[in-house]
Amino acid sequence: MPDPGASTVRTGKPRGAANAGARHHARALAVQGLYGWLLNGGDAAAIGTRLLTEEQIAKIDVPYFREILGGTVAAAEELRGELAGLIDRPIAELSPVEHAVLLLGAYELKYRLEVPYRVAINEAIEVAKRYGGTDGHRYVNGVLDKLAARVRSGEMMTAP
Repeated sequence: MPDPGASTVRTGKPRGAANAGARHHARALAVQGLYGWLLNGGDAAAIGTRLLTEEQIAKIDVPYFREILGGTVAAAEELRGELAGLIDRPIAELSPVEHAVLLLGAYELKYRLEVPYRVAINEAIEVAKRYGGTDGHRYVNGVLDKLAARVRSGEMMTAP
């Protein structure tokens, strides 16, 4: 008997637990795209298309991936402004991985309000652990916690 959830993931419309995994993969792939964009520039849509042809897209929430990659690139300067007062060094001195993870985390905290702030931060930490330096995930956690207190204060106050 075919897995009913499997077909929804392949179409880019995952649900339930499959949605969480598909979004996790979308975030990890978006960080890869942002990393490349930070180093080489380019068009977010073209970067996204290239990455999707290289990856097994059955595991990825493709519409979410395209939205967070394109949205983060489009809002990058604004997001850097949000982050600037929360970090201990100029943004140019961040590692490209931390920079990419912080941009994506800031994008989700600021623009994807349906994503609980804890999920946005935890996902950023997990991606930073996977791709970043030894303690990069701790840095990401501290910065995004401060940003969440600013942009999601109401949600943080009502969270259990």
